Amino acid sequence: MFDFANQAYTLLIITVIFGELFTTVIVGDRNDDYRLGNLLWSVSLATSYLMVVILGPVFGTMMDYAAAKKRFLFGSYVVTVITTALLYFVAPSYIVLGVSLIIISNLAYSLGENFIAAFLPELGPPEDLGKISGFGWALGYIGGLFAAGFTLLFLGEASEENFDRIRWVGPFSAAFFLLAAIPTFLWVRERGVPTALPAGHGYVGVALRRLNTTWQEVAQFRDLAIFLGSVLFAMAGIYIIITFAFIYGAQVIGWDEHIRNIMFIIVQITAAIGAIGFGFIQDRLGAKPTYIAALSLWVVAIFAIWGTPHVTEFLNRVLGLDWEAQHLFLVVGCLAGLSLGSSQSASRALVGIFSPQDKAAEFFGFWGLANKLAGVMGILGLGLLQAAVGLQASILLCAALFLIAIMICLGVSQSRGRQAAADWDARTRTTG
Repeated sequence: MFDFANQAYTLLIITVIFGELFTTVIVGDRNDDYRLGNLLWSVSLATSYLMVVILGPVFGTMMDYAAAKKRFLFGSYVVTVITTALLYFVAPSYIVLGVSLIIISNLAYSLGENFIAAFLPELGPPEDLGKISGFGWALGYIGGLFAAGFTLLFLGEASEENFDRIRWVGPFSAAFFLLAAIPTFLWVRERGVPTALPAGHGYVGVALRRLNTTWQEVAQFRDLAIFLGSVLFAMAGIYIIITFAFIYGAQVIGWDEHIRNIMFIIVQITAAIGAIGFGFIQDRLGAKPTYIAALSLWVVAIFAIWGTPHVTEFLNRVLGLDWEAQHLFLVVGCLAGLSLGSSQSASRALVGIFSPQDKAAEFFGFWGLANKLAGVMGILGLGLLQAAVGLQASILLCAALFLIAIMICLGVSQSRGRQAAADWDARTRTTG
């Protein structure tokens, strides 16, 4: 249900509505192809992700030590809800306020992603984590359909003429998140047992020392370390797509409002299908082959995104058609949706497989670190590149990132990584 609830933020604020509103209306540098707005949007998100890189592993360690995953999750949830609601007050030219609220809200939301993921290893045996993670992602996309469906139907397009209505996207997203996440806090149990602090030591100091110990022990979890390197590059590409896909549709494809709405529905449905379908495939074939297949599908999708205007022009000239790029772009959306759901689900499940029980929150803190460092690298890189060569050409950066991620993942052994986690748990039970 938390996956269901938090999609209101990531879709309406980061992907579909507020990103386009910020770049085209609040900053609104139309005469320069919105390059300043795109750059400021990139810097805002990259800053929040960099803060997660710093705070995520420490908070993960503190949660494991204090058995406080649920309390940390609740704190991130409250901050996200409040700062998202305040986006109502970000009007055209209120750039500093917009940047500040996006940094704070996305920081809290992103930390919450780490915190909720840390519950995954407790929800079932390793051989079932693929379908469990896939179900969570799929339910999230269904939540996105509910949230954004209402917004697109009643609030309209992200334009200056419609600003008085569309500005309610922040309060609506906050209200949806606030209400839909309540079942999580009512029924999810905190299963950990707190460890007593040494005399004269606080949680932060203990967390930093334990974090240092984990870095020293990482050699025992070789496959997790290699996989996190792959995640770094894969998520850099995915964060670019999540952040700029609908901005790309508005600025490069030039789609109409009804095409944007259809694209949203297509991506949500195909992403849910990808998450569930690949989740079952993953439990049969293994998370690693599924993850590599999903990244390969991403490479195809990126070239399709880049080539949509060119392919449309070619087909119209050769076949005498009168198609518009926005219509062909809907087909590309199917590829992107399938890739999105499957790759994110496989990534989270594989980290769960490689994580010992008593280090789950800590290791998912490292997973969050790799994810958010990827966000910094990918979004800031794309922002700088598009300022130089434009948004269409710079989108090819994603294909290069996915190919690098595939090459790194070839060195991962799922069976060896799973055995390392099992050996750690066995030693912990013996010494405990």
